[in-house]
This record gives sequence, structure tokens and C-alpha cells, in this order.
Amino acid sequence: MPPTRITAMPERLLRKEVLALHAYHVPPGNGMVKLDAMENPYPLPPQLRQEIARAVADAAINRYPDASALCLKEKIRAVTGLAQGTELLLGNGSDEIIQLLALAFAKPGATLLSVEPSFVMYKMIAAFAGMQYVGVPLTEDFALDLPAMLSAMERHQPALVFIAYPNNPSGNLFDAEDVEQIILAAPGLVVVDEAYYAFASASFIPMLARYPNLLVMRTFSKLGMAGLRLGFLAGSPLWLAQLEKLRLPYNIGVLTQLVAAKLLQHHDILLQQAEQIKQDRTWLYERLVGTVDVRAYPSEANFILFHVAHAGKVFEGLKQRGVLIKNLHGAHPALTGCLRVTVGTPEENELFIRALQESIH
Repeated sequence: MPPTRITAMPERLLRKEVLALHAYHVPPGNGMVKLDAMENPYPLPPQLRQEIARAVADAAINRYPDASALCLKEKIRAVTGLAQGTELLLGNGSDEIIQLLALAFAKPGATLLSVEPSFVMYKMIAAFAGMQYVGVPLTEDFALDLPAMLSAMERHQPALVFIAYPNNPSGNLFDAEDVEQIILAAPGLVVVDEAYYAFASASFIPMLARYPNLLVMRTFSKLGMAGLRLGFLAGSPLWLAQLEKLRLPYNIGVLTQLVAAKLLQHHDILLQQAEQIKQDRTWLYERLVGTVDVRAYPSEANFILFHVAHAGKVFEGLKQRGVLIKNLHGAHPALTGCLRVTVGTPEENELFIRALQESIH
């Protein structure tokens, strides 16, 4: 038989937007003090781990999970204080929800708009879905440029607007009145992404009933469930009923439903850990501010962005000393010279500060 002609090459068949993308890179952190991924550094108490182990031992992993995850949704409602009439959609982390939203709004020529620098997945997922993407620059201190936002919305008429609150990677909460002005002026849907809500002093959950074009998205990853991959979208049933059509069946597995529901029964423990992280954040911020040649930015998340001369050299110096953080130098012009550190335990934070000082000098 003659050899088969190989014609189905990626360059010929894939969309140019996909070919132009770079995969989301997660660096290995084995053996390192891992302060790069905004994880909760505190383990669960032994008694709670034992409760989870007993529950997992009885889990029917040979059966499909509850497709609607009703028990888990009720637990989320109980700890979130959602108003009557507010609906929930669950996702495999918030990334799946962002992708679902983009797919739902990806009419030919539709635009997804956000600010820059912000969460990189907004731009990446817009490309996945074939949407046009518009990024509106923040001010020099990472605040919203409201006139620029309103002008961009008027010009591009975005179907979908994402606002991270607090913002990643800058860590700040935008002015709430500015965000409300954006919601009022938006020609489409506005999604406020509250991934770091547990460490912040404000939320748009109470505003859901006021603005019919507002949805609020959260993930439990930063609260201590990063390994479970669970996020949710909250808002009007008019929106959620349509978006539910795009959610893949059984997207929240048996173990995630079971363990997350158990953890939310002990939500107070997770909130206590979040309060400890906020105290640790204050200590870490003060040490960064007091470090020569470092400019640290105030944060309402569980990480701190800071600027340092020779960021690449400092980043490598930290790695050589066993500390892994996030190098944002080169990710966006506004992040030139910037690194981002997750708030760790007091011991991890002290190790980081010592390693930073040694790497700078």
C-alpha cells in the first residue's frame, strides 16, 4: 500500500488565534517554599481531615455525581448570604465559568472587554472562543481609568465585561462607584470576579438585585480548596438559565461535591484561616515596604505585588534560595520590574524576606 499522505497538520486546520497562543505555564515547585499560586498555606485541622476521610470512604465513586449539585448549592447559599431569587451555576474553578460565558456570548464580531493588567485568562479565553478582546489600561497606580473604560465601551459595545475585584495581579479593590458606573453604562453583561473575596473588605454580591446585567463570580480555591477546583456564578435566573445550557454534564465530580459540602459546614474554620492570612499580609507588606529598593503595592488579596530593580535576577536569586514566587516582569508593560508573592505562613514569609534581601544585595 502507498504511504498515507499526512495533510491534517495543526497549522492547516487550527484557528490562527489558537496557533498564536501560549499554553498557561505552571512552573514546578517541588521542594520549594511555594509562594507563587495564591494558595492558602494552612492545612485543615486533623479532626476535620478525619471527618473528610470517613465521608470519602463511603463515596459512591462508581456512580455519576448529582448533576445539579443541589446539596452543595444549598451549602454555598448558606455561607454566601445570597438573596432569594438569585441563582447559582457551578464550575470547575472559575476558569470553566469564564470559558462558558465567552462561548455563550461569542457571536460573530462580539467583544470581551476587561482592564489591563488583570487576570490573563480573560484574554486567553476570548481567543479560545473566537471573541474580539479589548484591554483598557489601568492608571499608573493600578486604579480604574473610568473615562477610558466608558469611552472603550461606547466605541466597542462589548457583549461581556470582566472586572476582577480585587484585581489580580495588583491586589487592589477598584473604586466601587466607578464599577457601578461601568455596570450602568455597559451595553451587555458585567461579571465581577471576586476570586479573592475572603481577603477583601467589599463585595458586589449585595448589588445583584440592583443591577440586572450584573453577575458575580467566585472561586473557593483561595479559601483553601484549590485542589477541589470549585467556583460559582451568581445572578439573575434570566441569565443563569441560559448559561446552564452550556455547562457540561457532571462537571462537578462526586469527591468535589462531597468534600466541598463538608468544608462549607465548617466555613468558620476557613474564615479563621483567611483572617490569619490577612494578619500575615500586614506583616509581609510592612517588611516589603521597609526593604531598600522595593516598592510594594497595598493589597486586599492574599498576595502582594512589588517592584524591584533587576526583577529577573532577584527572581532567580529567590529560586536559588528555595523560594518560588511569580515573575511578572515582561507580562505587561505596566508590570515591568514587578514580582508577586503569595502570603504564606509566618515561617514562610520570614524565609521569603530573608531570601529577598539576600537576592537584592
